[in-house]
Amino acid sequence: MKREKKKKAYSIEIISYYTGYIIFIISSLMIIPAVVSLFFREWSAMLDFVISSSISFIFGLALTMFGLRTRESKSNVHWKHGFAVAAFSWLVLTVLCAIPYSLSGHTQSFLDACFDVMSGFTTTGLVLLQDLDHISNGLNMWRHMLTFIGGQGMIVLGLTFLVKETGGAYKMYVAEGKDIELLPNVKGTARQIWKISIVYLVIGTVVLWIIGMIIGLNPISALFHGFYIFQSAWSTGGFAPNSQNIMYYHSIMYETVSMILFILGSLNFGLHYAIWQGKRKEVVKNIETQSFFITSFTVCILALAGLSRLHIYPDAVAGFRRIIFNVLSAHTTTGFGAVYARQFINEWGDFGVLIMVIAMLIGGSACSTAGGFKGLRVGIVFKGLIMDVKKLLTSERNMKVYKFHYIKERVLDDVLIKSSAIIIICYIVIFSIGTLLGTYYGYSLSDSAFEAASVTGNVGLSGGVTTPSMPVLLKVYYIIAMYLGRLEFLTVFALIGYIIGGIKKYVKNR
Repeated sequence: MKREKKKKAYSIEIISYYTGYIIFIISSLMIIPAVVSLFFREWSAMLDFVISSSISFIFGLALTMFGLRTRESKSNVHWKHGFAVAAFSWLVLTVLCAIPYSLSGHTQSFLDACFDVMSGFTTTGLVLLQDLDHISNGLNMWRHMLTFIGGQGMIVLGLTFLVKETGGAYKMYVAEGKDIELLPNVKGTARQIWKISIVYLVIGTVVLWIIGMIIGLNPISALFHGFYIFQSAWSTGGFAPNSQNIMYYHSIMYETVSMILFILGSLNFGLHYAIWQGKRKEVVKNIETQSFFITSFTVCILALAGLSRLHIYPDAVAGFRRIIFNVLSAHTTTGFGAVYARQFINEWGDFGVLIMVIAMLIGGSACSTAGGFKGLRVGIVFKGLIMDVKKLLTSERNMKVYKFHYIKERVLDDVLIKSSAIIIICYIVIFSIGTLLGTYYGYSLSDSAFEAASVTGNVGLSGGVTTPSMPVLLKVYYIIAMYLGRLEFLTVFALIGYIIGGIKKYVKNR
């Protein structure tokens, strides 16, 4: 009995230590929006971040101290610990990072503040903040930082600061929805992911800064807008520093560069690394890029064909800016909107909404900043179907091994096909529940399905359902759906299983 209690307590210490470590890293980043607030003389906003960072720092330090024995011990960090740390860190940080939102006075409730933070961390981009056009520069910096951090991964960020490699690092890395190894060790891989992102950050911000000045923004404003829009585009997050989103700029140049950035952001970090290493053929050979370009081309053509019958947009330029941009924004799960929310429902019709729902659910690439059930899984399931058909048509003695290319040649087996299909089914179940809940509260089927697909796929486009006045239960469900969709279910299920198992042991040992 005593042994069992000691083991349980020790597991809690492991989870506490690493969760506290990640909270400590993220809370220290609040210094950036605080400095921005200081630069713009936003004293109230600066104080909000000082208070918030202090609370977060103390909480993270307390968790780390509670699990301090973990650092000295030689105990193994098991898969359950890695998954629990990832899932628990996201929940705790959502609450802590919502404090400056709540203190700003731009949210109706703390739940709304948590909604926006979860939307940022999961790179969804739905917004409940009020009076978005008049929030402080510090808060705007913070919300765009959240989506940038969330896109790369909070665990990934934490691992880049590891003093030395630990046995549990890989388990936490995988638990956050990353499965690609760019370098032999996890710390090196995490740092390479951030290196790729920072290089693009510099290039993308400079390009958008120049375009911003060309279209009439003053240099300081153009720089900050370029920085914000890059973070949202690359992280496929969809946040913008104003209520009109990408339409604020009235510029086809700004929209085109943003589109290029969010397409790049939706691609696998392993693919970016391979191209950097000179393996340019990977773009053509990779099952994920093949799947993405086939599905994106298909949904764009279908949307153009369907909407051309409605004669909404007068010419090819309007079609590109309003149809192609929005469809690709949905497919890459970015959520930049080139039309107003109600236009999707009122003008695009059922066929247009259906195309958008499909695009949002499919999403981008695995191990990228994008959401959805990923092009990789679509490709694997499709190839699995072809494989089964071929097996039926060939002799039983023909033991051919079927393969696919994903960074390297991999064997296509039933276990891989099954696991991909299970994740796709989980997404569809969450989407179905969200649609059902929306219709229960009186929203139309189109409204409910569109919004449910957006939260499930971590997209951020809205048909008008997501507002501060929507039912509390719907807000809570959307938060859960964003959370599950970003961590791809298994990590959260592992945390729930761990908690239930701990309760059962506690009850049994009493």
